[in-house]
Amino acid sequence: MLLAGDVGGTKTNLAIYASPEELTSPLVERTFSSKDFPCLEDLVRFFLRETGIKVQFAVFGIAGPVLGGRVTGTNLPWVVERERIRTELGLEDVWLLNDLEAVAYALPLLKDQDLYVLNKGEEQPQGTRAIVAPGTGLGEAFAVWVGDHYYAHPSEGGHTDFAPTNLLESELLTYLLKRFPHVSYERVCSGVGIPNLYAFLRDEGYGTEPSWLAEQLAEALDPTPFIINAALERKPPDPLCEKTLELFLSILGAEAGNLALKVLALGGVYLGGGIPPRILPALKKGVFMEAFQNKGRMSSLMQKIPVYVILNAKAALLGVACYGVWKVFGDGGG
Repeated sequence: MLLAGDVGGTKTNLAIYASPEELTSPLVERTFSSKDFPCLEDLVRFFLRETGIKVQFAVFGIAGPVLGGRVTGTNLPWVVERERIRTELGLEDVWLLNDLEAVAYALPLLKDQDLYVLNKGEEQPQGTRAIVAPGTGLGEAFAVWVGDHYYAHPSEGGHTDFAPTNLLESELLTYLLKRFPHVSYERVCSGVGIPNLYAFLRDEGYGTEPSWLAEQLAEALDPTPFIINAALERKPPDPLCEKTLELFLSILGAEAGNLALKVLALGGVYLGGGIPPRILPALKKGVFMEAFQNKGRMSSLMQKIPVYVILNAKAALLGVACYGVWKVFGDGGG
């Protein structure tokens, strides 16, 4: 029995698999709020007691860099150690990988219905694939073709320096540098970043905050869903929230294009995480793709790169399970 887990800053998905043939239909699967548990070991113990199933192996994809079998969560106060989990839970072996690395392993298993095509482009067979995933934070990874399969590589590109592409974004950077010692792409291009964009536009006079929204945001533990809802669901949409979402899409498009150029992602760029499917109507309007392709002398190349939105909310869990199955049932490759 293999336990697989996708551990995120907001939620953790756990599932148990009995054979390689069950990747899309685990024996049991549950979703938990990550912050309801002090550590991963307690969450896993709770899940296993609840299911009554004995597992021998476990693999976890975690939002953070995996160094020496140890991960400190980027947006979750957990320290996850491979050996400690193996010992405390009495398992034969445990593997850890970055959550976006896991998404990269899932890409070959995704079906047409799991993807929305933003730009058809001209996909190059066996071309490098890039993943950019705005969720609670901003994850990035890429996969290259090695031998007869794709091999995934993690990245912490979401924490690189934010680079403005226009005067408005330059004002944003100046605004945020007064508040943070370092302004990364995650500060402006994730679930934790959207409130920063909103505050900038409000405080610098680019829109007026309505009283009803001010009351909602003042009481909210997480303002991001309220801002997105006011931009997409409210009739009529709130102009300040619409402007926030437009700025977010422009920055996301530019950074997705940056990663595509750095790894020459001729096999496609995939937008993962929880936010892109939620804002798909806004993604379709063109702001994202305009920023993605706006790369000067490389703009014609960017037009050829396919761009997809991952609609399957369990893609990371699928990739984690795929990696674990290779380790347990296969030759230990990736």
